[in-house]
Amino acid sequence: MSECLNIQTLSFFCASGKYIIIIITVHFAHRNVASSCGEACLGKTNSSGPELYSSNISTVITEDAGPPDEKKKEQVHSTLLVNQRHLRTPSPQSGANCDDDSEAEAFRDGRSEEVDRDTRDRAINWCRDFLSGSWKTIEDADLKISIVSGGLSNLLYLCSLPDHVQCVGQEPLTCVSGYRVMFAILAERALGPKLYGIFPQGRLEQYLLNTRMCTEQLSDPAISAEIANKLARFHNMVMPFNKEPKWLFGTIDKYMAQVLKINFVRDAHVKKYKKLMKLDLPAELKSLRALLAATPSPVVFCHNDVQEGNILMLEDKTHSSREKLMLIDFEYSSYNYRGFDFGNHFCEWMYDYTYNEWPFYKATPENYPTREQQLLFIRSYLAEQSKFTNVAVDQTQTEEDMIIEANRYALASHFLWGLWSIIQAKISKIEFGYMDYAQCRFDAYFKQKKLFS
Repeated sequence: MSECLNIQTLSFFCASGKYIIIIITVHFAHRNVASSCGEACLGKTNSSGPELYSSNISTVITEDAGPPDEKKKEQVHSTLLVNQRHLRTPSPQSGANCDDDSEAEAFRDGRSEEVDRDTRDRAINWCRDFLSGSWKTIEDADLKISIVSGGLSNLLYLCSLPDHVQCVGQEPLTCVSGYRVMFAILAERALGPKLYGIFPQGRLEQYLLNTRMCTEQLSDPAISAEIANKLARFHNMVMPFNKEPKWLFGTIDKYMAQVLKINFVRDAHVKKYKKLMKLDLPAELKSLRALLAATPSPVVFCHNDVQEGNILMLEDKTHSSREKLMLIDFEYSSYNYRGFDFGNHFCEWMYDYTYNEWPFYKATPENYPTREQQLLFIRSYLAEQSKFTNVAVDQTQTEEDMIIEANRYALASHFLWGLWSIIQAKISKIEFGYMDYAQCRFDAYFKQKKLFS
């Protein structure tokens, strides 16, 4: 692919703000690594799915005025948020033996609160390698590191300088050669955080003051309408990437091949895996492919992961009252069938990934959007879309067609993340019930299929 923009020299500076975000990605457990943006930029070639034991890393650094909780303090200190995706920390049950199934079913008393030594050492080294000023000279013992939150695809750590250490602004960080153009384009069009610079391991971008969105807020009418507006704008973009919709089934096919080859060790996993295999997933995939082939859905530039964790609720007063949300995390974005963005988003109404007891998610099937809620979303989407086109449409028929489109493509969402979760049960050390989640997604798949096939 030739979708990476090569820049021979690009210097950038750390502004005087005290708050910086670093995101480090390990691709063997990435939720979607089949992005059409080109894997060569991340040190991978010709890959459309997670390799079981890959260790390619990308890093994101962002900086600005600071997280909202810190604003309440009279004296703020420099803070760094490290988003560490799936680093292989030992689970208490399986240790560090890579031959054991890695799903951490021993975490039944809640999520871990301690930061292990290896993670702490990595964070210290990343701070020194990519940041400047006090971050380079801070003593190991003075750097504060704590767990912020967990999830399906990442571990979050908060790194802070002590109060007595001051940040030094306007210092050059590094130079870069080569990066993915998508983040730059989205930032230029104000559809994502400002991009300050990119280096071989990742990027430096703006940190925006925000409040974390909760799953139940997705059903708030005003929030749902604005998400639909944002998605319509996203879909209207013309991006310089391959416009063939290869992402969806390319990713599913890759995951399926891996799932069929997995050999679990733990008895609990073996039983759950055998139960899932009784569903005859290859035959079911053939049926799904045929159903979606008969379901009209335009190819647009899709986000592919519109869930509450990828939507910022902005607190900056410079944004208008009607512009409170921003989509983030475009790692998975690609040209795809529009229905997947709709159906996948509707599915996410049912799953709360902040639940602090095993299996560390809570499924509430009754929260799947009702017909009325779906119509509100679709009408808001169409209202925004009408600003970009003068084509007259039969509003009622279009709405009915889009409801069918969204709910059939919701099947693809269940299928994709169900397969993904089986793979994570084998490779991930994240505290999460991946096999339970896989079964949950396939149960929802068959329930949805009865209604919309």
